Amino acid sequence: MKTPKRLQPLVDDGLIDEVLSRLMSGKEADVFVVRCGEHIRCAKVYKDAVKRSFKKAAQYNEGRKMRNGRQARAIEKRSNYGRQQQEQMWQNAEVNALASLAAAGVRVPNTFGCVDGVLLMELVTDDEGDVAPQLGEVLMSSEQAIEDHALMMHYIKLMLCAGIIHGDLSEFNVLVDDDGPVVIDLPQAVNAAANNSAQAMLARDINNMRRYYGSFAPELLQTQYAKEMWALFKDGELTPHSVLTGQFADDSAGADVDSVLDEINAAMEEEYERRERIRDANDGV
Repeated sequence: MKTPKRLQPLVDDGLIDEVLSRLMSGKEADVFVVRCGEHIRCAKVYKDAVKRSFKKAAQYNEGRKMRNGRQARAIEKRSNYGRQQQEQMWQNAEVNALASLAAAGVRVPNTFGCVDGVLLMELVTDDEGDVAPQLGEVLMSSEQAIEDHALMMHYIKLMLCAGIIHGDLSEFNVLVDDDGPVVIDLPQAVNAAANNSAQAMLARDINNMRRYYGSFAPELLQTQYAKEMWALFKDGELTPHSVLTGQFADDSAGADVDSVLDEINAAMEEEYERRERIRDANDGV
């Protein structure tokens, strides 16, 4: 295929030898299948902020470290330099999160560098070399759903121990190859200790996984991993070796109405966005 304009500099520099096909076009980025020497990889081309439609970006940026005061002031003033720095922060957040999660034992794609807003990554495939499907495209038995759900809860626990919350985890941001689930799409990853919305985002991520796997194994719908994990994390007791049960006894004196409403609103927003993604996917077929 014709080389897209954003990928041409990487071709000129010898980082990419050939652009083979467009893998997907999303709201935050376009992804292409590329050949790099003997390896087939994917190139994630981030869209500019004006073209991106990721909702509540400021909420996700909260708690991210800035290099210096000049950068912070420029971002606050929304100068050209500030917008460039904010874009760089958004892109670097995914690179840094992928590196941290890989080191923590979470299955994520390997990365091979980010140049001019293009992230070169491992192309996740099955044993036959075909692109691995999204979790939302996979049907499974009740037993397989329970097994994979437990693995995803383990990954989310490892992420939280590393101080990271995905922030947009759903069946659209997990690939499934022959070895199980692979977590993808992390530009919006948040700092679990420094973001005021961290608990709500963790709950949404975990409950999205519960909802999807629970459609194959209904007994999972009764689990309370979000509350259990956050309680351990808040008390400084969550470790990679913590044994989770999915059960949680809420012994608070009374109901936290604001938290309940926040959770309901988050669930409604997530369902709306889920339907939008399904509609966008269908329109693209």
